[in-house]
Amino acid sequence: MNGEKSSSVFGKERWLILLLFGTIGQIAWSVENMFFNLFAYEIFPDLDTVTLMVQLSGVVATVATLVAGTLADKLGNRRAFISWGYLIWGITVALFGCLSPELTEAVFGVGGDKAITLTLAFVVIGDCVMTLFGSTANDAAFNAWVTDNTTHENRGTVEGVLSILPLIALLIVAGGFGILKDILGGFRNLFLLLGAVISLVGVYGIFKVRDSESLQRSGSFRDILYGFRPSVIKNNAPFYVTLIIVLIYGIACQIFMPYLIIFMTTYLGFEVLEYSLVFGIAILGGAAVNLYLTRLSDKMDKTRLLYFASAILAVGLLMMYFFSMLENKIAILILFGIGGFVMICGYIFVNALCGSTVRDNTPTEAVGKLQGVRMVFSVLIPMLVGPAIGNLINASRGILLPNPGADAMTTEYIPAPEIFLAGAVATLLIFAVIPLLSRLSARKSDG
Repeated sequence: MNGEKSSSVFGKERWLILLLFGTIGQIAWSVENMFFNLFAYEIFPDLDTVTLMVQLSGVVATVATLVAGTLADKLGNRRAFISWGYLIWGITVALFGCLSPELTEAVFGVGGDKAITLTLAFVVIGDCVMTLFGSTANDAAFNAWVTDNTTHENRGTVEGVLSILPLIALLIVAGGFGILKDILGGFRNLFLLLGAVISLVGVYGIFKVRDSESLQRSGSFRDILYGFRPSVIKNNAPFYVTLIIVLIYGIACQIFMPYLIIFMTTYLGFEVLEYSLVFGIAILGGAAVNLYLTRLSDKMDKTRLLYFASAILAVGLLMMYFFSMLENKIAILILFGIGGFVMICGYIFVNALCGSTVRDNTPTEAVGKLQGVRMVFSVLIPMLVGPAIGNLINASRGILLPNPGADAMTTEYIPAPEIFLAGAVATLLIFAVIPLLSRLSARKSDG
């Protein structure tokens, strides 16, 4: 990058690449996490399908990152995986928008329930295909590129910006995409447009992304399991203990996050503009507060700050739980929004602290090889366990779809407010792990 080397200075070109690829990548993930779920739910109101789709996506994401991260290390190349990965990722998103029961009926000659069932199967498969390329490009290559090009002195600041990008994406997707879908005439055109944008970013990357000059070829395919070797775990204990915190945080968030928009539109009865307003205020406020909070992480003990950040997240979820059961809709809009703001502040802050701590404790000679291990803790297990807990809660409450249409299956249940309570309880488990991380970090510093 014009001779710019990895240092405490994160140059303008790197910032542009980080913001462009980071933002578009997070928008794509937000669409998958929220609108792909809503897309499937509108084909047939079945939370079991949504849960299965989230779980399989987590498995594919982890396997893809393990293989692609190892291969990127072996080839000493991140840029090709980032650029071509984004290009193909966009194509898969665009094709996803073409799925519908009508198309299934026309192509396969089946109708009714069979067409719906087959379409849902294609939706789940399509989500997995999109995740394959998305995780290769973003989770494996882009995340390793960020680690390659940052140092201990600037990772807190860089991670703070990265942790805000998912919230900016959530604001754009949760609010703007709902309105944009109506303007464009449905999901098909929405996904076609998004896919084109992702692919264009990939084309830009082919010409502009450059690898760190310090990046060298290393390892082999045997290193796919490198991060699970007992010796590696022993020698990098702070890295793995931080991942345990990431695991708990991920499970807590996945208990409620896949069902959040469905909850707001069904249980709370919010219209697009109403939940857009709630999301907008909460996310913009949370992002502004965390720009200040994440700067503190470069000056203070990140491990101790995790107590504060986790408490904020838990309090916000408790507020969302209690306020969602109010009777007055205006009161719910205001107070649920305040709870959402508090939750978002904790959500971003915990994510930023964990992300920068993971990067601080990642050995420089094994950055790519350990991206898959990170995915096991941050994606695979949380996306298998969290949605299962959330859906178990939803099923046990059995709250029926309110005011169903003439053709709706009235026996199908909707998300319940207890998913926020469970998320808060799970978040508080982080407190049990922080003392161990503090001891190990202190021992590493002394050593």
